[in-house]
Order: sequence, then structure tokens, then C-alpha cells
Amino acid sequence: MSAAQGDHYIRVDMTKQEATAVPFPEKWRVLGGRALSARILLEECNPKCDPLGPENILVLAPGVVSGTSAPTSGRLSVGCKSPLTNAIKEANVGGNPGQDLMKLGYRCIVVTGRPADREKRWGLEVDEKGVRLVSADQHKGLWNYALCEKLYERYPKNASFISVGPAGEMCLSGASVACTDTEGRPARHAGRGGVGAVMGSKCLKWVSVDSGKRPVRAPAHRKEFTSYAKDYTKAYREGELFFKYGTSAVVPVANMLNTFPYRNRTEGQSPDVGTLDGKNIVASFEERGGGMHNCMTGCIVQCSNIVHDKDGEYKTSALEFETLTLLGSNCGVKSWEDVADFDRLCDELGLDTIETGAAIAVYMDSGGLEWGDVEGMHRLFQEIAQGTELGKAIGNGAAAVGRLRNHARVPVVKGQALPAWDPRPLKATGVTYATSPMGADHTAGLIINPGLKPDEYAQASQEIQIINAAVDSSGFCQFLQPTLTDLAHYYSHYLGDEVTPQKIADMGWQCLQDEWAFNDGAGWTLDDDDLPDVMKKEGVGPDHSLVFDVPKEVILQARTQRFAPRDSLFNTKAAG
Repeated sequence: MSAAQGDHYIRVDMTKQEATAVPFPEKWRVLGGRALSARILLEECNPKCDPLGPENILVLAPGVVSGTSAPTSGRLSVGCKSPLTNAIKEANVGGNPGQDLMKLGYRCIVVTGRPADREKRWGLEVDEKGVRLVSADQHKGLWNYALCEKLYERYPKNASFISVGPAGEMCLSGASVACTDTEGRPARHAGRGGVGAVMGSKCLKWVSVDSGKRPVRAPAHRKEFTSYAKDYTKAYREGELFFKYGTSAVVPVANMLNTFPYRNRTEGQSPDVGTLDGKNIVASFEERGGGMHNCMTGCIVQCSNIVHDKDGEYKTSALEFETLTLLGSNCGVKSWEDVADFDRLCDELGLDTIETGAAIAVYMDSGGLEWGDVEGMHRLFQEIAQGTELGKAIGNGAAAVGRLRNHARVPVVKGQALPAWDPRPLKATGVTYATSPMGADHTAGLIINPGLKPDEYAQASQEIQIINAAVDSSGFCQFLQPTLTDLAHYYSHYLGDEVTPQKIADMGWQCLQDEWAFNDGAGWTLDDDDLPDVMKKEGVGPDHSLVFDVPKEVILQARTQRFAPRDSLFNTKAAG
């Protein structure tokens, strides 16, 4: 029997409060993660549905090779119709739940419906005995860390959890879905697009996954798979380790490139770059403890930093570049330690740090709070937790704050806030923001190359969107940077069938096609594939001369014209 045959997936009907395991369809055999989520949503979800209504579908899908011995391959895709963009969404997350689900032979969890009693809370248990919905009323309103402490009193220490905090329960559009890391901390978040609000709308507070002593999944061609994984790991570790100290280390480079947004993107550089630089976090390890670690079992990237406070007590992980930018520089905050506090609060409440930082910056820009007012920002988090009108607006994201404050400077695409990487100096990334089915999302296709020529923008954006869709479908971490050929080797050895690099590229393209088709059904058109006027009219850099000035016809090429993949996309890291 080849790998993946005999697998099941879990269907959860929240209306009937039923959870069942059913055979995984053969037609989805080569699909996982993002591609599987997109296909399920396209086939089963009404694209015109209310994102917070019973018709929306929540998909929790590990990648195809998650749960195997392949390095850094256990990521989980969280998919649904987004309440933030009113379009399809996939948010990718690390931690251990994706691996544990696959070890149990579950290719995904599909959550439909909504309970009649919206005040009750439910948990989903997944283990070797099967799947069950259980009451979670006792966990209602708990913040993520306190929730996981309670859950570990009930479940084994090697179990992993997927959960939402109060923001998800309140169905705030900036809400995230948390996954526990190797230490059992709910510090890994599927942040973008408000996926936590959809999980919360279904009154599903948490999912526990206990794989017991199940071994890693066995590939069809065990010897070849193991050999390739070994060669790949060796090549990665002998190469340039870009993420040795996490993404926070890129702060100085981003500032130099005018993509370290300051004060709601009115500037591309921050005067506080020195005190927000990730090197300060690394320097703190010697005195306070903490350090770099792997967020999931089998990770060889180890980009996650564990941040301790001045007393040597755990505060948060991982404090990443995006968070230092959006909750730091973009709000005029000067100290990385203050940003660490806000990062922990976002993880506790279950909020996307990008969307929350952008929302607070819009509030500051509109005169609601002084730039860099750290105490005022703490009060805003209290408002979010209390569910006040202002708190809900902040929790619903930048566009919601713009509407509340009647403020025009709101850097969003399809309702979702721009990430740290700015489209004005990085114009090919701007093409991704405009054309991606996900809206403004750097994980959809980031290109850090300000030297590209205008006639290269569309192809560069399309290629990276295809690769990232394929990687997000595989279970691998994007930071591992596998090529199409690497993915083809892993798929072939694992499934027992020949999967060519071109087929991997085609699957990535088909994933995008499925997502665009969903968005078309939701009412989005090619006219909406654009960036806001603030990115076109207000510049950054020397003399504020860098604006997003890519012609619309060039933007649309990334979506409407299939380019032939270049040879560089087929290189491989491994020798096999």
C-alpha cells in the first residue's frame, strides 16, 4: 500500500454537534495544506456566504508530507472565507498539531455549521481512539496561555493544541488561530485574515491532538525518501543560514531599503532602528536566558526566538520582524522590549500582530493616541479584551479603525493591512499584494529585490506565488526554501508515484486558480487587484520619491498570463 492510502479526514458539524472520521478521497491524494483547503472551499463553501455565518467552512489541513521524517515539514494550513477580506484565506502556522494529525492518519479537519446556542463552547478531541466533541464551557473567555495550562492538566504533555483566544470568541476580524509549539506554548499563530474569528464563530474553542506513541509516517519508498531528506538537511545546514537569529535580524536591512515603516507608513525608515534591531534580542540571551529554538519537532531552521524579561522569566516567542515593525516602528514605539509585551498580549488574546499594529497606527494617525504612547497602547489592548466599541474596532483591523475614525490613510488591500515589506521600494512584492487571492500578505509571495526591472515584476511575482502555494501545500516551512525539484523528489518518494517538478508547479498554479475562482464567486473582480492610493501618491525614501507606480496592465499579467518557469526554480539543494 503506498503512502496516503487508507487515510481519513475529520468532518465536524457544529450545528448537529457531531464529529466523524471518514475516508480521505482518492481525488485529493496529492493535495495538502493550502491546496487542499482551497479545493474544499471551492467545492463545498458558498463564496457569497457570511464569513461569520453557518455556511462558512473552516479547514485545518496539514501538508502532504507533514508527520514524516522530512525536515521542518509539519506546518498546518488554516483556511476559510475571510471576514477581513471577504475572500478566500489560508493562514499557515508552525507548531506540532499538523504533524500530530498526520501521524494519526488525518489529512484535515473540516468544520461546518454553527451551534444554535452561541453562548456554549466546544472542544474537539482527536486521538488514537477517534474524534469527539466535548463541552468547553469551562474554558470560555480564557486567554490562550491560561487555556493551554488548563488543557495540559487534562491531556498528556506530548499532546498539541489548536485554539482561539477572546478575540476569536468575539469574532473580531483580526483574530488568529494559535498552535502549541514543542514546549506546549500557544505561541505559533495562523494570523492573517481573521481565521480565528471563523473558528470562534463556530463556538469551537480548541482542538486537542494526541498522537500517543505513533511513529512518523512511512513513505512508500522509505530508503529513497530517507536518503533525500538526509542529503537535503546536510545541504541546508552547510549553506548560508539566513534565519540563524530569526527574522528580527533583518531590521537593519529593511530600514536601509526603506521598508521599515514608521508612523503609519509616512516614512520607510525609523529613527529608532537601533533600539528595535533584533540584535538586541540576541544580546539578551546571555544575561537573561532564552535563545533560538525549533517551533515544531524536526525543524532544522530554528528561527524562533524565546524572549525572557529582565528577571529571566519567559515572556514571548517568537518576536519576529513583522511584529517589531507593525507594533513597533509603525506605531512610533522605540523599544523592542515594549514590542515583546505587545506580542505576548496578541498571543494571549489571539490577534494577528500585523493587523493589530496597523490598526493602532491608523488610530494614532487619526489623532486618537500620541505616537509611541506605550501606556496608551496597553489601554487599547485592555479595550480589546473588554470588547468596548474602540476595542472591537482595533480588533477588527486597520480598515475598521479607518471607518470608525473617518480617516483616509488606511494602507490595506482587499481590507487586509499591508505587512512590513513595503510595496513602494519592493514593487514586485506590490504586484503580489495586488494580485494574490489573499490580499496584502507577504507569505503569498515576497520578493526582496529593489533592483528588478519593470518588465520583470509580473513574472517574478507569479513565480514566487506559485512556489509559495506549493510549499504551503506540502507542509514545509517557506524558510526552508525548497525548490520545485526538491518538492517533486519528496512527493515522489513519499507517495510512490512519479511527481515531476512541472507537476508541482502546475499544482501551485491550480491552487491559485481555485482561490481566484472562489474570489470571483465572492464578487471580487480584476479591478480590485490594486493597491490603495496612499501607496501611489505618498512616497518613502530620498525626497519621498519611491511610490508604487506599476501600471495596471503589468500588475494583471501576474494573474492572467502564465509564464514558463525559469530554470532557477528547478534547482535542488540535495544530491539525490
